[in-house]
Amino acid sequence: MIQFEEFTLDNGLRVIVHEDYTSPMAVLNVLYDVGSRDEVEQHTGFAHLFEHLMFSGSKHIPVYDEPLQRVGGENNAFTSPDITNYYLSLPAQNIETGFWLESDRMLDLAFSEHGLEVQRKVVVEEFKQNYLNQPYGDVWLKLRPLAYEQHPYKWATIGKEIAHIEDATMDIVKAFHRKHYSPSNAILVVAGNVTFEKAKELTEKWFGPIPAGEKYTRAIPNEPKQQAPRVLETSADVPLSAIYKAYHMPHRNHEDYYAVDLISDILGRGKSSRLYEQLVKEQKLFNSISASVTGSIEPGLLIIQGKLNEGVDLQEANAAIEAINKELMENLVDEEELNKVKNQAETSLVFSEIELLNRAMNLAYGKLLGDANFVNTEGEKIQAITPQDILRCAKQVLDPNNCSTLLYKAEKKEQQAEQEV
Repeated sequence: MIQFEEFTLDNGLRVIVHEDYTSPMAVLNVLYDVGSRDEVEQHTGFAHLFEHLMFSGSKHIPVYDEPLQRVGGENNAFTSPDITNYYLSLPAQNIETGFWLESDRMLDLAFSEHGLEVQRKVVVEEFKQNYLNQPYGDVWLKLRPLAYEQHPYKWATIGKEIAHIEDATMDIVKAFHRKHYSPSNAILVVAGNVTFEKAKELTEKWFGPIPAGEKYTRAIPNEPKQQAPRVLETSADVPLSAIYKAYHMPHRNHEDYYAVDLISDILGRGKSSRLYEQLVKEQKLFNSISASVTGSIEPGLLIIQGKLNEGVDLQEANAAIEAINKELMENLVDEEELNKVKNQAETSLVFSEIELLNRAMNLAYGKLLGDANFVNTEGEKIQAITPQDILRCAKQVLDPNNCSTLLYKAEKKEQQAEQEV
């Protein structure tokens, strides 16, 4: 059980304080309610670009890292389709430095053509290195637009294409900042060796004077129900052919979310899962295979992905996956098998709460979902899932008409050259 207290500043900043006197450290976690789903299709990759720009310095602090490092702190950030999350940890006695740094860049981020150009180049290089020049790196660039036709989940967090970042102008960047990076669109978690009273005092001192900004209201199109299977075949110079299957599933707050998450565990969590046991160990069709869920705030995806052994036909391997899915759609799962994945899932939750920073992140995310106490109720929700829930949800989610399949064929460069001649 994670204990916490909450309050909200007049400018709309939601604040959660988690006291932990067993640690000499303190953590500040600032979650901005903005991700790649908040971009427009003509200008993608901006949430991720801002993850970098926020470290370029403010009007008062040219280099964000230097003051933090001088007091023994460290920091980082990440962007997803749903959120952008910034976090720092430092000795608790130096916590005010963290408040100063985070509040200052929320209020007065420095915008310079030089800083924008530097970060543009960094992001473009990341795009090339991780998505274009790495084996299987383009999978999500192909799978997302196959699975989503309308929803902005159809492009990756890095962006739809490099040109959107290369062509980003200062005016567009500033407009994106004004729209999303304000107290009314943020959640602050203060955790560690700090009292609630001290945390509230420092929050009011450093964040209280910041203008609330205009409250952003989303108008994101709903994804239409998929009515038929979608298949895309592609090839690249990769070591092994691979299959990626995406099934639409409920959003993070839906009552069936945990049942579908457990379905992914039954199918492909670890070496005792159904897909691994049958397709890697027994039939030897795959070199590796797994299943997982995206955990999206809006309707997301259950993903099955696997790399085939050499010489195995992609269609044969795909049919083998579908056969295992069909079994789960037609028969009740055994209580013992279900209890195993339930316990694995709950154990993961418990271990995720060991680290102070993870607790802070989980509290912020729960608050975004509507209730910070979300972190303390997940275990009960997992344990409440029945075999009947699994069967009902499997029939809905694993329906082949609900699936988008990327068949990724391994072809050596010589083969590709011969075909192009």
